[in-house]
Amino acid sequence: MIAGLEQITSGEVSIGGRVVNDLEPGERDVAMVFQNYALYPHMSVYDNMAYGLRNRQVPKAEIRTRVQKAAEILEIETLLQRKPRQLSGGQRQRVAMGRAIVREPSVFLFDEPLSNLDAKLRVQMRIEIKKLHERLSITSVYVTHDQVEAMTLGQRLVVMNAGNVEQIGKPLELYEAPQTKFVAEFIGSPAMNLIDAHLSQYGDRVELPSGDELPVHCPAAWASRAVILGIRPEHFQLAEPGLAAVHFQVDLVEELGADTLVHGHLGSIPTPLTVRLPGINKVRAGEILPLTVTPQHLHLFDPATEQRLD
Repeated sequence: MIAGLEQITSGEVSIGGRVVNDLEPGERDVAMVFQNYALYPHMSVYDNMAYGLRNRQVPKAEIRTRVQKAAEILEIETLLQRKPRQLSGGQRQRVAMGRAIVREPSVFLFDEPLSNLDAKLRVQMRIEIKKLHERLSITSVYVTHDQVEAMTLGQRLVVMNAGNVEQIGKPLELYEAPQTKFVAEFIGSPAMNLIDAHLSQYGDRVELPSGDELPVHCPAAWASRAVILGIRPEHFQLAEPGLAAVHFQVDLVEELGADTLVHGHLGSIPTPLTVRLPGINKVRAGEILPLTVTPQHLHLFDPATEQRLD
């Protein structure tokens, strides 16, 4: 809709203070980078980057200047005479980005540009895209299903579910205070643990089906109501003797060096849970760990609406 490939049903789309509802895609001053690189296989890198400018009858000298500048930014100056088949996946993606940069648009539209790259290259390209945005200071709309890309690249996130906006905000706002169960599960890696629970008679503790309890801060009016309790894996701590704790049955341990991911469950509850502990903790399958969570790190959601309880 921003690019004009699909018509909006109501409202206005403004780019640079100009309403573009009735403008054709080519007149909206946007540049797109897709999941597939869409490079012309018979053209050199230079010609691929220059193609759009030639169609707009930009003078040759200016085309040369823009292409060279973009190539320097993306560090592909030595590749300008190569054909796409002679490039790696990461190099092809840089060429696709360069083709967008030479347009000098008002808006960049990125549609899952890193989906075809392997994990290591995705991390590298993510850093390059962030540096590129900081250098060019051009508004960018970036679509991704990868929450890590969203968190690391976005200054403002829009989380959508089945065409509906679930939450809009800064990355840390969505991490620290997800407004819906969907956002809570989507933002964060590993995902937030979600447990069906009840608040106590006085609303000062959350009661788990396993019989364990944790202290919680909430209005007295919420007392005795059913809730979905959310706890991020990294917010569990090994409990000191005498502190209220949940008893976590260890099923599987992943030692990652700096961190240890512990998978298990609470008592007879079959719901799988994940706990992230510092790597110095040596945990074995079959152990029962006493864990606690500070009240400010407990998230409560309404089971009926799946909305955050504040």
